[in-house]
Amino acid sequence: MQATTQLLYSIPVDAQTGAIAVPIYQTSTFVQEAPGVNKGYDYSRTNNPTRHELEKIIAKLEAGTVAAAFSSGLAAIDAVVKLLQSGDEIIAVDDIYGGAYRLFEKVYKKFGINTNYVDTTDLGAITRAITPKTKLIWIESPTNPTLKISDLHAIAEIAQRYHILLCVDNTFASPVLQQPLLAGADIVVHSATKYIGGHSDVIAGLVVTKDPALGAEIKFYQNACGAVLGPFDSFLLIRGLETLHLRINQHCSSASIIARYLQTHPLVDKVYYPGLSSHPNHHLAKRQLKNYGGIVSFSLKDDTEEAAKAFVTNTSLFHLAESLGGVKSLVSHPASMTHKSIDALKRKAAGVKDSLIRLSVGLEDGRDLINDIETALTLVSATHPQKLKHAAQKEKC
Repeated sequence: MQATTQLLYSIPVDAQTGAIAVPIYQTSTFVQEAPGVNKGYDYSRTNNPTRHELEKIIAKLEAGTVAAAFSSGLAAIDAVVKLLQSGDEIIAVDDIYGGAYRLFEKVYKKFGINTNYVDTTDLGAITRAITPKTKLIWIESPTNPTLKISDLHAIAEIAQRYHILLCVDNTFASPVLQQPLLAGADIVVHSATKYIGGHSDVIAGLVVTKDPALGAEIKFYQNACGAVLGPFDSFLLIRGLETLHLRINQHCSSASIIARYLQTHPLVDKVYYPGLSSHPNHHLAKRQLKNYGGIVSFSLKDDTEEAAKAFVTNTSLFHLAESLGGVKSLVSHPASMTHKSIDALKRKAAGVKDSLIRLSVGLEDGRDLINDIETALTLVSATHPQKLKHAAQKEKC
């Protein structure tokens, strides 16, 4: 059975009514037959039938055993970090999502959990960073926003050798393009707000584990801390999953066309897209991913925030907004938006330049999106002519 058919087949018809869509059990509590005697549900923070169906579906999609749905991607990350204790250490990808960095540095650091940030495309750097206190390796692959690809199989071998948990943020790839648990990871997290929801209308997070005992611990934190996903939002994610494969294929197709267009543009300095042969991890991406994703990032020859902001405020089809992975195309400036919480020197050292622009390629016609980009770049050229001329002359020298 093909993946798309398997996914749709895994979403059940309601046994009681025959409803082809999963019902929304919009209730906070459930009537009990006697104290402690119920039909499997007592309170919707602990469990809810709609959320339960979502968790079963995503666990199967990620080839895991247990899934837990949370009220945001950061709540999902938070639940994973709660597996650790004071004095433990994390090794995290250096090109990390700003929200995760803020959580690690501003929240958990004061509780005695420290994080070492390394280039996880360098296996030696990971091994050198391991100490007796290291309990978790945190990988984003592809990363946000420079789209680095880490070797999940090789990192899983390192983690297993040193008895360290490996968690992979699979938000940018989705289970359509890669399944990290099959590569040896212990935990997968998603900001389900992005591709899994797919319509920019829900905030959600997911955690999937391979080990049932580890999953049970995550479920305990889900209930004990209370950042659960509500029934209606659970329904929206199930609805999003029904078209996930189709959407991902279109996102990838248009992103590839746009990346190749940007690579030839005279105002563009560098294009970040794993599908390009110029990408430093292209061969690994070719082996590890089923396609290259719907995100394209690029920097300008005029490497200033002013030039980047001139671009992002002059697009029409690409809406300037946080987030990604929806049907409508979005544009963002990581240095002043998603990665603003990261110190400028650390941000730049991780490759997030002042002029870096991130495109979340939606489902619009790729030709229309290229026209939109061309128009905005023309306006950048008109408003920054001297700087761009100087950058071009410097390049020739």
